[in-house]
Amino acid sequence: MQMELKNGIKCVVWDLDNTVWKGVLSEGDDVALYPQIKEIMEQLDQRGILQSVASKNNYADAMRKLKEFEIDHYFLYPQIHWEPKSKSIGAIQQAINIGMDTLLFVDDQPFELDEVKSVHDSINCLHAERYTELLTHPSLIPAFITEDSKKRRLMYLQDMERQQEEESFTGTSEEFLKTLDMKFIISEAQEDCLKRAEELTVRTNQLNSTGRIYSYDELNYFRHSPDHKLFVCELTDKYGSYGKIGIALVEMNETHWHIKLLIMSCRVISRGVGTVLLAHIMQQAKQAGKRLLADFKNTERNKMMYVSYRFSNFKEVSKEEDGFVILENDLTQIQKFPPYIDVLVS
Repeated sequence: MQMELKNGIKCVVWDLDNTVWKGVLSEGDDVALYPQIKEIMEQLDQRGILQSVASKNNYADAMRKLKEFEIDHYFLYPQIHWEPKSKSIGAIQQAINIGMDTLLFVDDQPFELDEVKSVHDSINCLHAERYTELLTHPSLIPAFITEDSKKRRLMYLQDMERQQEEESFTGTSEEFLKTLDMKFIISEAQEDCLKRAEELTVRTNQLNSTGRIYSYDELNYFRHSPDHKLFVCELTDKYGSYGKIGIALVEMNETHWHIKLLIMSCRVISRGVGTVLLAHIMQQAKQAGKRLLADFKNTERNKMMYVSYRFSNFKEVSKEEDGFVILENDLTQIQKFPPYIDVLVS
């Protein structure tokens, strides 16, 4: 029977006892990894699919065993304790900051699967006996495996370092951001950016202005088109690169520019960079002497993007039959770049 999972799984959350390993650790069993489990985790990691743990166990004992099996490094924000697994799943989802419907929970106990599903109805669940099917299911096979995909877990680990430093910092939030030495690099898309650009249109929901998904070929067309600009941006700081974290597609007409798509990764919103790319486009449109319009469509998950537009002084001018709202900015007030970010345009 084929697994019925939603497309676009971003994180697999594993139980441990009789799921990752055979046996029950707290009962003193001499547990052993199930066949192929380590290889499956490695492949998921290479595909850019995050992984975590939700297990009822003693934390120190379970982590010691995971290190012994040399798989502990795959798991972000592991939840190993005796509280309900629905609570663990909620903590993982909040820490990673992705939609609950992009998580897949794997467990050998139907009761645990049902308990999680009763609290988080949009989550994907899978009985552990079917773990060997994971690598061949379409929801876990991304269209492209980009350099950013391969580094995704490491970038989250860098985020954890930033978070730990921020929690111990005694000054204001802006003073902390100044210590990060952030650089925001804006450029027009090159061919080697297109796979990541397509991935952003597929994966990003919260900060996606329209919910549109563009293929590699469509993005490549826009890259060459004299009537369009396709911007990409990257963010770096003293810990390393966040990768390509935003794109914008701008249609250029004789009288106006029109932002057809604006996407920013939710991973960087806490860094105060959400409107930097938008402000750059506003500056460029003003220098060109053009009006600036933008498309927005409510997808129930992108309210933050609408707030970003309104914060940048965009106003609704019309509503289309297909649910799109047309926004306009008169470009009389353009937000300055945050003082703690060095914006580089190439």
